[in-house]
Amino acid sequence: MRGERSPGGLEFRAPVLDIRGVTKSYGEREVLRGIDLSVAEHGAVALIGASGSGKSTLLRCIDLLEEIDDGDVLLDGEVITDPSVRPDRVRKRLGIVFQGFNLFPHLTVLDNIVLAPVRAHGVPRAQAEARAHELLGRFGLDDRADARPERLSGGQQQRVAIVRALATQPRALLLDEITSALDPELVGEVLSLVRDLKADGMTMLLATHEMSFAAEVADEICFLHEGAIVERGTPERIFEAPEREETRRFLRRLLESKRL
Repeated sequence: MRGERSPGGLEFRAPVLDIRGVTKSYGEREVLRGIDLSVAEHGAVALIGASGSGKSTLLRCIDLLEEIDDGDVLLDGEVITDPSVRPDRVRKRLGIVFQGFNLFPHLTVLDNIVLAPVRAHGVPRAQAEARAHELLGRFGLDDRADARPERLSGGQQQRVAIVRALATQPRALLLDEITSALDPELVGEVLSLVRDLKADGMTMLLATHEMSFAAEVADEICFLHEGAIVERGTPERIFEAPEREETRRFLRRLLESKRL
């Protein structure tokens, strides 16, 4: 989407993702309480907060894996949370990677990657395979194309999951704590891949507990507390001069546990 002009003549980028007043409850428990945020073209927004603060639920709502109770989610200006919108059509335009790798164990790496382009997007098999090999080669995995997931390390499996999400050329990539299931020595190779995606201009919304990584790749940090965004800003401001006591307390706990 091309940028528009503000009244002052400056160009700004219209958001790829625009979340407006989104709420979600499970019974009596409010999980999301009026979430507002946007992710501009080529931008990266990081969601931080304690477990249970609503980060994963928000990503699942954006990908229409969970129904919202109120509010709207827009993708390139289109309301995708309207009940008349088909979820499968939306998911063709979004890529999501979960904490678990969610690879099909009976399929090879190559077959895992080409499944969605061929089945959901109607891409010819040969074209989908060429794209898959290009991505695998770029991220150092092409020699694993014929392997099954059980033959890969955790870091390799997560990198394959990211490649699978990229194979459909999504408008935005949703990353849900993608290093939380990995051994510490494997975290670096996955984060390196995300750094490369950021450098390439991929639009991303990511939930993470890796604060140094969030500081490096995110244009904006949103701190969630009890289902609401209570503070947001640049990484420098959030990590060096947080304004809210909830944010300071969260970061202090991470520092004490040596995760910051």
